[in-house]
Amino acid sequence: MTKKPTVAALGIDLAAQSWQRSGQGDGAIEIAFTHAAGEFWVLMRVSGDPEEGVLVFDRNEWECFLDGARNGEFDDAAERAPNAHR
Repeated sequence: MTKKPTVAALGIDLAAQSWQRSGQGDGAIEIAFTHAAGEFWVLMRVSGDPEEGVLVFDRNEWECFLDGARNGEFDDAAERAPNAHR
């Protein structure tokens, strides 16, 4: 298994990305779709911390995540989360 690249290693300028936000406030999740190093990448961050903790997903990882979300694989985790809002 090769190590997953970081935003810095891919040379991605976070400020230049078009971020899509899941909600309002500093706890909202933001997603950006980009190409770098000849590959498609999905970036994910928390809106209150835009320069730190950016997760990088390749196309396969992103499709697996979406498939799991669509099929309810994370529903139990959301119910167990402290301060879960419904």
